[in-house]
Amino acid sequence: MNKSVGLIAAFLGGAAVGGALGVLFAPQSGEETRRKIAAALEKRGIKLGEDDLNDFIDEIKSNASESDI
Repeated sequence: MNKSVGLIAAFLGGAAVGGALGVLFAPQSGEETRRKIAAALEKRGIKLGEDDLNDFIDEIKSNASESDI
């Protein structure tokens, strides 16, 4: 039971990171991408200011570049 919960959590986490990376590396302007990320987070009840959103995006980029190694 514990293994299956961990597997599901890993799958969902990977899907979330994959989706975020897809949005970040899409051929759109940075401003448009940030608006889409902010809108997606707001739909889930998460409201971030501009500085917080930029920090969040930088963290995602950092994690993505670390996983490429």
